[in-house]
Amino acid sequence: MQVARKLSWTLPDWMFEEFELGLPRATAEQRMALAIQLARRNIETGGGPFGAVIFEVGTGRVIGPGVNLVVSQGCSLLHAEMVAIAFAQATLGTFSLASGKYELVTSSEPCVQCLGALFWSGVERLTCGAPVADAERVGFDEGPRAPDWKEQLSARGISVEAPLLVSEARAVLDEYARRGGVVYNGRTTWTATPAT
Repeated sequence: MQVARKLSWTLPDWMFEEFELGLPRATAEQRMALAIQLARRNIETGGGPFGAVIFEVGTGRVIGPGVNLVVSQGCSLLHAEMVAIAFAQATLGTFSLASGKYELVTSSEPCVQCLGALFWSGVERLTCGAPVADAERVGFDEGPRAPDWKEQLSARGISVEAPLLVSEARAVLDEYARRGGVVYNGRTTWTATPAT
């Protein structure tokens, strides 16, 4: 077997064809609505049930959109938050978002991987939709997050607003389970479980 020498990740074409990403979102609700809409559209095209967007805080301008690309692009790192952070940094041509005032808006509270990335991303604010319990309810293992994760982010200068538009965000996870979406965790893969 030859070792891979190059990685390449691509955002789905539908994201740019169907969503007005150049349109600023002024309110927290408008920003969250976009993250949830991206998550919903992603499951309709066979992707995971999570969406995230990096916004410029003052203008509401989209800097980096993201959806869960784990299965479609064959990489466990490609959670929606990781994708949004990576594409925002690529858009700005920097390894850190600390050079400006940026916010990560995500359709669900971050898993342990994405939470870790937040500490180093440079964002100053996190806004979450569905609580982590909703992702776990359909079968996702979100990892060993500390109970005081919000306080830990705050201590690093990252404010947290959560939850926001929970029923809308939860509906995407429920739809993913109804469709029998793939649940992928570190050791196993199976079909999502509809809520009871």
